[in-house]
Amino acid sequence: MNLFDSKFSTACPGCGQEIAASIVVNTAGENVIITNATGCLEVFSSKFPDSAWKVPWIHSLFENAAAVASGVEAALKHLGKLENIRVIAQAGDGGTADIGLQALSGMLERGHDILFCCYDNEAYENTGIQRSGLTPLDANTTTSPPGKKSTGNIRPKKTMLEICAAHKIPYVASASVGFIPDLKEKIKKALTIRGPKYLQIHCPCPLGWGYAPELTLKVGKLAVETGLYPLIEFEYDKLTSVMKIPEPKPVEEYLKLQKRFKHLLNNKQELQKIEQIAKTNIKNFGLT
Repeated sequence: MNLFDSKFSTACPGCGQEIAASIVVNTAGENVIITNATGCLEVFSSKFPDSAWKVPWIHSLFENAAAVASGVEAALKHLGKLENIRVIAQAGDGGTADIGLQALSGMLERGHDILFCCYDNEAYENTGIQRSGLTPLDANTTTSPPGKKSTGNIRPKKTMLEICAAHKIPYVASASVGFIPDLKEKIKKALTIRGPKYLQIHCPCPLGWGYAPELTLKVGKLAVETGLYPLIEFEYDKLTSVMKIPEPKPVEEYLKLQKRFKHLLNNKQELQKIEQIAKTNIKNFGLT
């Protein structure tokens, strides 16, 4: 049974978030209750009077998917039904790393048996492609435009995996729509673990990133293969697994496909900064 019906979705062609969300719910199965923050996913999957969701699904405010999920989990626990039902909270990168960070931290700290999925498309795509805490260094967004005095977003991506792992929860992982089998396995693994779990899924966005829709999976793969988006797992704040990339690809292969990085291609100084991010990831996580 398909638990996400794409005929009721109004997502952009090639939407990485739609791919990821459909994989999450179909891998999780029927016995789930999902809370969903305001954002692209909520908008394109629930246009009145239809819904793409074939499981119980609750739309919350931008900042509180984790808090609403905590209430759902507590109610199920009180009713003695938590053993057979899994609770999943969903939000984009803004609703996770910025406006939703406090609610997420509270959920993790209290130890709720919830899987929190962050669909990381690296900007507030639904409200105008503004930068978020997970926007990469030097990316062009509507609030971090390049110009004579700027090379784009001035801050590196917030290290949400490490932040969540620091809560010493049972499971924290990153995944990508570019590596679907790995994504499915991490969802399955997370849902066998009791307690709070955090899964951050890289979801390329054709509209906000500026690439052809048919390139979504290629773009996702290159982010991983360059070392810019490591696929890793933590258990109780200890790194336990990494996806190896024995021969990392040049970061330019990833950047040149996207208009949001077009201004960097002749800027050796900024390219070196991004190359250094990839090299640091490769070294710190032992990716090669």
